[in-house]
Amino acid sequence: MNRYAVIILIALVGDYLLNLIADILNLRRQTSTPPLEFADLIAEKEYRKSRDYLRANTIFGQCESLFSLLITLLFWFLGGFNLLDKWSITQSNGNLLLSGLLFIGVLLLARSLLNLPFAIYNTFVIEERFGFNQTTWKTFILDRIKVMLLSLTLGTPLLAGIIWFFQNAGDSAWLYAWLTTAFFTLGLQLIAPTWIMPLFNKFTPLPEGELKESLLKYGEKVNFPLTNVFVVDGSKRSGKGNAFFTGFGKRRRVALFDTLIKQHSVPELLAVLAHEIGHYKKKHILKMTAISVIHQGIIFFLMGYFLKQPELYQAFHLEHTSIAAGLIFFSLLFAPVEMVLSPLLQALSRSHEFQADKFAAKTTAAPETMVNALKKLAHDNLANLTPHPLYVFLNYSHPPLLARIKALRKIRS
Repeated sequence: MNRYAVIILIALVGDYLLNLIADILNLRRQTSTPPLEFADLIAEKEYRKSRDYLRANTIFGQCESLFSLLITLLFWFLGGFNLLDKWSITQSNGNLLLSGLLFIGVLLLARSLLNLPFAIYNTFVIEERFGFNQTTWKTFILDRIKVMLLSLTLGTPLLAGIIWFFQNAGDSAWLYAWLTTAFFTLGLQLIAPTWIMPLFNKFTPLPEGELKESLLKYGEKVNFPLTNVFVVDGSKRSGKGNAFFTGFGKRRRVALFDTLIKQHSVPELLAVLAHEIGHYKKKHILKMTAISVIHQGIIFFLMGYFLKQPELYQAFHLEHTSIAAGLIFFSLLFAPVEMVLSPLLQALSRSHEFQADKFAAKTTAAPETMVNALKKLAHDNLANLTPHPLYVFLNYSHPPLLARIKALRKIRS
């Protein structure tokens, strides 16, 4: 076992153990009664349900993670990567580009099939048990078919380009691969609101009425024309409420789930929308996109170096250099770096959420309305009200609810 194998093995096991510790601490932090802030909204019986929901999801997540780790290690140490590489070359008659696509395609298909039972259990057992699931078997199956077709249609040309660059473009391969991926990512964000998201959900323009009038009036106040506000049929899959902002320029969209509209008052919905507009006004989307592009550049630069290292392929028992296999191996080698970068990006995202909350509270002049909206969301979604700091550090893109409420109350005072 060479140094690359040791690093990757430590990273895989270490990541699993770190998240296991965070999960255990997160469960142990649960209280027997809801926080005082929620005493008037959540009864002890409902709070027990939220704790049961957290425990069910935690145990399920750990089983899925352990299964994934064991399958990866077995495939690795039993020489599965080398066997798959030989098979891919044979099936493609020695065409390196085609064999690379086959190699990665088979791995992705295998992962999808192995994860399918977990997806089914999560949707039709856990979410069903706690009253969230609205997904039919037809929708579930069609969603996976659509994802597969989109992956083939959009992902295959991108992957082929990356493999081709590293096979033929020499020392500049990482730069070409980075630029291609960056343009692809930006293009995807432009077309997703109009062409991709409607494949999964129905986007209906917000109908005339009190809500629309309030939102339009607010949009004028903050100089944000609300020409693309849509109601999304989120109830097609889940009873949970949500809202999001996506796209750029004329293709930008603000989307409110029908479940969110059903569960909240007009002032509360206005506060939620103001929060989403706050992300745009504070340029959070542009900042995170720029960081993502830079992140991709760093990855491809390092990839350009490590794909030339014979030891990387030897660590996985490959008998020769294979660019496609190298892409997979590098993603595993880069895992320790991601373990450091990911919490930092999560922390930045949490700071953005605080800023968007502040923007919403100040521009609506109603911080308490935002507080009420957040509390209802937490109640309706069975959110964890007392997460452990380590779990938050590793996994939360949004601040814990009580921290957001505390920050909003400071704005009021």
